Amino acid sequence: MHRSSLLSQLTEYASRHPDEAEAVERFTDFVKTQPRCFERSLAVGHITGSAWVVNADGSEVLLTHHAKLDRWLQLGGHADGESDALSVAIKEAEEESGLIDFTHLGEGIFDIDIHPIPARKNEPEHLHYDVRYVLRANGSLKFTVSEESHDLSWVKLAEVKQLTTEHSMMRMVDKWRGLKNAWI
Repeated sequence: MHRSSLLSQLTEYASRHPDEAEAVERFTDFVKTQPRCFERSLAVGHITGSAWVVNADGSEVLLTHHAKLDRWLQLGGHADGESDALSVAIKEAEEESGLIDFTHLGEGIFDIDIHPIPARKNEPEHLHYDVRYVLRANGSLKFTVSEESHDLSWVKLAEVKQLTTEHSMMRMVDKWRGLKNAWI
């Protein structure tokens, strides 16, 4: 079963974040009941992979001003059939930033989120089941803004709230503050 790795990671994540049990259960049920959960063509929703990209000392995070959603977010995108969500997160970080050297920090999933994506042209409103990982950018931090973004920016943790107060973004800031010293 190509979903077994993600299901195992979700089980491990649930053990570290018992306060997120409802979200983990909902996410797990989706993965178990939707054989095409990694396909963008699944109209009700699909898995996405995201990267909480930090600099060498973990004091800044790379955020994108997403072109279609017009919001500041972490880098990430559709799995498009790939069942390895970490590989998706790395690929999306590379494509959206032009950076090419990352180290996955920690073990497994950093955060999960289930959020609606508004209807557009030929797509109905649907859900993204987002799996998020911490990636440290190695080498040059000079990024390239892709077509998917209005802008990219390295943002100090304390300044993220100046760009967004979205709950899931602030949750990641808080999680990262708690883990940064152990992982860097």
